[in-house]
Amino acid sequence: MEGEAGGSVSCGSWIRRPENVNWVVLARIMTRPTSSSSSVIEIFSFDPNTTSLSSSPLARHELEESDGDPITIAVHPSGDCFVCSTTNGGCKLFELYGQETHLQLSTKELPPLLDAGPQKCLAFSVDGSRFAAGGVDGRLRILEWPTLRIIVDEVRAHKSFQDMDFSLDSEFLASTSTDGSARIWKTEDGVPLMTLARNSDEKIELCRFSKDGTKPFLFCTVQRGDKAVTAVYDISTWNKIGHKRLLGKPASVMSVSLDGKYLALGSKDGDICVVEVKKMEISHWNKRLHLGTSIASLEFCPSQRVVLTTSSQWGGMVTKLNVPADWKEWQIYLLLLGLFLASAVVFYIFFEKSDSFWNFPIVREQTRRNIDSFLGDAQSDDPNVFGPLDM
Repeated sequence: MEGEAGGSVSCGSWIRRPENVNWVVLARIMTRPTSSSSSVIEIFSFDPNTTSLSSSPLARHELEESDGDPITIAVHPSGDCFVCSTTNGGCKLFELYGQETHLQLSTKELPPLLDAGPQKCLAFSVDGSRFAAGGVDGRLRILEWPTLRIIVDEVRAHKSFQDMDFSLDSEFLASTSTDGSARIWKTEDGVPLMTLARNSDEKIELCRFSKDGTKPFLFCTVQRGDKAVTAVYDISTWNKIGHKRLLGKPASVMSVSLDGKYLALGSKDGDICVVEVKKMEISHWNKRLHLGTSIASLEFCPSQRVVLTTSSQWGGMVTKLNVPADWKEWQIYLLLLGLFLASAVVFYIFFEKSDSFWNFPIVREQTRRNIDSFLGDAQSDDPNVFGPLDM
């Protein structure tokens, strides 16, 4: 879905629905002089067979002119709601009601973020129990969800937020600043744990935790002069254990798939590359996907090997990845059934063709000889065949 003359897409995200259904929410900044609203929020259905979004939105909500333009969106893991930050109106909560044929959006205020100003970064924890917002002014807020109890309210967390991400167990929050620093926070009590070490010529820009549940890593894009690398930190010690040049150019956005198998990077001139985490090798590369435009958002589909990307010039796009197909659940069961049937056939053939083994003739003969040796010769006249008798 390319950008239209009536507006440009500022951000977007997947919405995970029951039964492996996925929708996409896009925020559009309207430019028509006659438009009664400056911006709109639209939700589209996704067709996995054609890898495309619906031509018309399932639902549409017009923002108030006083809200300003949308900046970023964070969707709750349940798929029932999402939060959108705006340039003037702080953050608003959008709740979804109804089914695909009759979907409705309702808005609610978030009191802790009502007049918070522009929020550059929004994120829900993986389990949906916490919500974090990082402002352009450098202020960090971590809230308990859905009670909205304030866990952290750090006014000078950063000079200005650039990126943030929750760990898989929701214990840590990583955040980066426009000045190149990166900090780690304990989400339970809001204690700043540490600042990641870096050289004087390095700027840490983007951050994402591993999500496969076996490798406790933090991935960060690091700019060293005119060289861009992806560094890996061990979260048990927070020490850097290595780095690799993947995208080869400055990245504007980074994402990790829900199962943690793939890491994606989007560049400031419209390229994306997808990396297999296990090998740290590029599996998919799309050059000039958003030609000449910085990619604003990049996110993996929750249930398909598809990514959503957005940019101000080219709008929202869904792209199928050229990566090895995953085993489906029914394919695994079919394989196990095939192995069981094959082993049953082999067992039956072996049983039919190996009578000498299965009928145990040798064992019977040996057993007979043992009995004879124990009882003695039945024809013997020796009275002491069983030994001397005690009279």
